[in-house]
Amino acid sequence: MSVIESKVNNLLNKAPKIKRVAKRIYQIGMYAISPKIKFEGNITRISPNDGMEYFFGYYDKSPWDITDRYMLCLRAKDAHSSVAPRETADIILFDTLNNNSYKLLGKTNSWNVQQGCMLQWLGPKYSDKIIYNDFRDGQYCSVILNIITREERVILMPVYSVSQDGDFALSLDFARLHRLRKGYGYSNQTEKYRGEKCPDKPCIWHINLRSHQVTQLLKYTDFVNFEPRPEMEGAEHKVNHIMISPSGKRFMVLHRWFHSSRKYTRLVTVNCNGRDMYNLSDDNMTSHCCWKNDTEILAFANKKDSGNGYYLMEDKTPNFYKLWSELNSDGHPSYSPNGRLIVTDTYPDRARIATVYCIDDGRISKLARVFAPFKYDNDVRCDLHPRWNRSGEKVCFDAAFEGKRGLYVINERDRRLCR
Repeated sequence: MSVIESKVNNLLNKAPKIKRVAKRIYQIGMYAISPKIKFEGNITRISPNDGMEYFFGYYDKSPWDITDRYMLCLRAKDAHSSVAPRETADIILFDTLNNNSYKLLGKTNSWNVQQGCMLQWLGPKYSDKIIYNDFRDGQYCSVILNIITREERVILMPVYSVSQDGDFALSLDFARLHRLRKGYGYSNQTEKYRGEKCPDKPCIWHINLRSHQVTQLLKYTDFVNFEPRPEMEGAEHKVNHIMISPSGKRFMVLHRWFHSSRKYTRLVTVNCNGRDMYNLSDDNMTSHCCWKNDTEILAFANKKDSGNGYYLMEDKTPNFYKLWSELNSDGHPSYSPNGRLIVTDTYPDRARIATVYCIDDGRISKLARVFAPFKYDNDVRCDLHPRWNRSGEKVCFDAAFEGKRGLYVINERDRRLCR
């Protein structure tokens, strides 16, 4: 993104409806005069090209099991007409060592086009159990499925982020999230507190995945009363993007509020018992983040003195460092299992091309570039959401350049990523 495009984008952020129309007109014009490509890079499609839509979901979890042989995926008939369809989606298991053959593990009634149903392998083994969200008997829930015995355990609360050891998870209000951030919540139920801008009600819960005990951690008013700002008065509030630290001691969460058509965001970290809240980044914009380790967080954010970019922040301190000035557009970053490499992506550029990048000690390499069809745009867009396998030797992503959403792997078996 050029400097001019970045400034225009920041200006239009104050008027989201106008931004959407202006963005579409600009992209159609630029696409018409730009070279056309379908994809670039050494990539392989894992999912079949059978007219169905396949995708995994978000960038903060891996579809691979501990052996890097099996991959989880969602399958749906239509993942471009609605942000949170009422139709069921299939939960698929691919065997990458057997010609990508697959079997059906189950179905889910609660999913969206950005994060799926929070489908993932359950730690610490990442081998025989998976967890995902569903809607059963009139309420949201999460399901722990043993894929060998097919035994289910149903927990009467959906999960948002799961600890690496598989002991607990954190959750939020998916109905409110659906109303205020299309494509991230679920549409099965109407939000209970729709008429309240800042409910004095729980917004984050702790779930013991062994005992099934659910504990209320924080309320919307807890966030508003913590280091309040004038723009919070009379604003509508929500929380999103919970991520638990590697050790399970703390979590990060984005506190967002809407005031006079403007959106404000701050990045807050908290102990997983709901205590010791810290305001880590409060310069109006924080987007996608990831934990580097238990004390550092990488985020695409704004800083008043240095603008938008990727920042490495030290938790519970004012210390931060701006990285990779050439990467000035938002993406979905994550560290490789050994913490040495970073993979991230971009949204479609003026020619509707999205890119996957890998960073190795400051050296930035392009791993893949793919076309984003216009029907996959705005709330139903197909973000790439690149993710590592367990060994840190492969990256997969979702894309729609062949006309439907599909699951793709970047082939790097013969050479190390980023070289």
